[in-house]
Amino acid sequence: MTAALGLMWEESYGAITIDDICQRADVKKGSFYYFFDSKSDLAVAALERLWTEQMRPQLDAQFSPSVDPLQRLVNYLEAMFVKQAEAKAKSGRVLGCPICCVGSEMSTQDEKLSAKIREICTRKRRYFESAIRDAVAAGVVEPCDPVEKVDGLIGLVEGVMGHGRIMNDPEVMRRLPAMALDFLRVRAAAGTRV
Repeated sequence: MTAALGLMWEESYGAITIDDICQRADVKKGSFYYFFDSKSDLAVAALERLWTEQMRPQLDAQFSPSVDPLQRLVNYLEAMFVKQAEAKAKSGRVLGCPICCVGSEMSTQDEKLSAKIREICTRKRRYFESAIRDAVAAGVVEPCDPVEKVDGLIGLVEGVMGHGRIMNDPEVMRRLPAMALDFLRVRAAAGTRV
């Protein structure tokens, strides 16, 4: 699963083969088929593992209710920038979000994989909705529908990250926290660090 995730993120889902995955994982092709019926089944299991072992624990920490609601968003966006800068330093490329990359590539081609991507995106957006709802309740964001705001915020975040990937420049994402707070129409008195 680790090999598949790495290859999907570094290359693309469509460009990698089962042979590529087996080679990176240092396993025989027969072993692959013992556990998975297809590359799609492996990808679904690998993405669920990514959610369970990495994304959810990180989001739980960054979006803890004990943290100021706007600071939750800033912490997440700052961590995204750091992760992309580290990816660029390590691989020479800005890699973007693995969920968004695979999702945009495969959303019309593989229903099982697309359904897993949508499921993870739905789980992730609940963190954003909670932070926005709490920020509205605290009076630091103008009244709005948090569900609608999340759609725009995710579009902004994924768009800027995608642009960073295209330009192969993580610096494109450095101002993302300030852009997000501006998009949310944060009131001047909010004491969030950006």
